[in-house]
Amino acid sequence: MSVYENLKKLKIDLPTVAAPVAAYVMYVQTGNTVFLSGHIAKKDGQAWVGQFGKNITVAEGQQAARSIAVDLTATLQAACGGDLNRVKRIVKVMSLVNSTGDFTEHHLVTNGASEMLVEIFGEKGRHARSAFGVAQIPLGSCLEIELIAELND
Repeated sequence: MSVYENLKKLKIDLPTVAAPVAAYVMYVQTGNTVFLSGHIAKKDGQAWVGQFGKNITVAEGQQAARSIAVDLTATLQAACGGDLNRVKRIVKVMSLVNSTGDFTEHHLVTNGASEMLVEIFGEKGRHARSAFGVAQIPLGSCLEIELIAELND
């Protein structure tokens, strides 16, 4: 199936790409590699505020990660000139998980995004990954994820 057939099957309408809120751009391309800036978790259009190990669950985090993967896909579509079929593969995902010092399930939270990318892109969505616990994320968001992808010519 094509990426767009998968999106339709998943009943996903890609959102409008967010504008940067500081001194950066949403993506940079060098050669056939695209680097997407970090996208924060949002709930009802606002930063999804919370800290794992304190007031947000792994299940909620997986939902947040899935929604970030959709937002990243929208930005990737913009980087591809509007054609996600140009994506050769998702190369790497990096996840920053706002968590207490004793929280150890960062990988489980991040699985939400990893699984969603495979649902959207199929085998091309399988990627290398890092998941880190951090003391805080901009706007108090519970989660931030960035992505690197390779494009076809």
